[in-house]
Amino acid sequence: MNRSARTADQALRDDEANALFSGLENSRGLVLAVSGGGDSTALLVLAARWAKRLKRAPKLIAVTIDHGLRPEGAREAAAVKRLARRLGVAHRILRWRGTKPKTGLQEAARSVRYRLLGQAAAKAGCAHILTAHTLDDQAETVLFRLARGSGLVGLAGMAHVSPLPTGADRIAFLLRPLLRIPKARLLATLRAAGISHSEDPSNRDPRFTRSRLRELMPHLAREGLNAHGLSRFAARMRRADRAIEVAVGAARDVLAPEPWPEGGPVRFETARFANLPAEVALRLLAGAILHAGNEGPVELAKLESLYEAMRQTASRLRRTLAGALVTLDSDWIVVERAPARRFAARRAASRRRTAAMWAAMPKRRKERFTK
Repeated sequence: MNRSARTADQALRDDEANALFSGLENSRGLVLAVSGGGDSTALLVLAARWAKRLKRAPKLIAVTIDHGLRPEGAREAAAVKRLARRLGVAHRILRWRGTKPKTGLQEAARSVRYRLLGQAAAKAGCAHILTAHTLDDQAETVLFRLARGSGLVGLAGMAHVSPLPTGADRIAFLLRPLLRIPKARLLATLRAAGISHSEDPSNRDPRFTRSRLRELMPHLAREGLNAHGLSRFAARMRRADRAIEVAVGAARDVLAPEPWPEGGPVRFETARFANLPAEVALRLLAGAILHAGNEGPVELAKLESLYEAMRQTASRLRRTLAGALVTLDSDWIVVERAPARRFAARRAASRRRTAAMWAAMPKRRKERFTK
């Protein structure tokens, strides 16, 4: 039996825990996202132990988001507060107030969670937010994105470090120190310490895609597609992604050296662009659209559709995408800010026609509509 098999369900050792937080010793403070579930409770316990071993440790602030979706949420947040106090860690409870969407609830909750965590970090003057995403979460993320038809960037899974805007032009760093640790080892760590945790029933709710994928994981593991394998796949996708980004940078330097003017235009020679490998061309085009447009990142499927149309056209082409206008002819590809959306003009014209029809309508007919 190899060493990884022997330790697969054993509590984390002190030296392993120290390695998880290596490099954070000089941080001003660390915000810990702690829901009260097993993974995040283990993050709280491990971070508190690590901090106590340091002569001068960063301030730890555990933040629990009460989404207001379950009656148990308030009780679980209070339990986290008691544990944090016992461990000598400051604690904050933040609540998601207001109406909740009827569709896309998990996505909306995730967005709110990161927004509130970012606000908490900004208020505390912290540059780092730690979440408890595990090796199992990484595997689920890869499967989820594979099912959604994600490209290389999506299949690279979650990064260990990613930027998170916190408002007022400030950026915090979202860290996932447990991303290589199986959930089983975190639960074993809690059992060894005699610390309980909550269970969110939504994690087993079959209405949610991630819950259904979670049920599939044991069956996939029996076929060799386990969490370690999927995480390794994500790492290889990330490695390939970095290599392609280098190629994109080189292509940008040749075809359209920066700085690009705000809102465009960004110009590429048509012939040179056509000779680029498809993935490099797609990313270069996406970067120009993001820079010139005003609607954020472009969807991959829509970008691919535009690129295919550009490849097949033998004449002039004009398309709008993500707030950018892309014009192609035999000499140049130009990407610039799109004019006001046409549907707005059409909607205004429709309103005018409706108003004119209403004005011309006999009073008797108007009464039928207003009764």
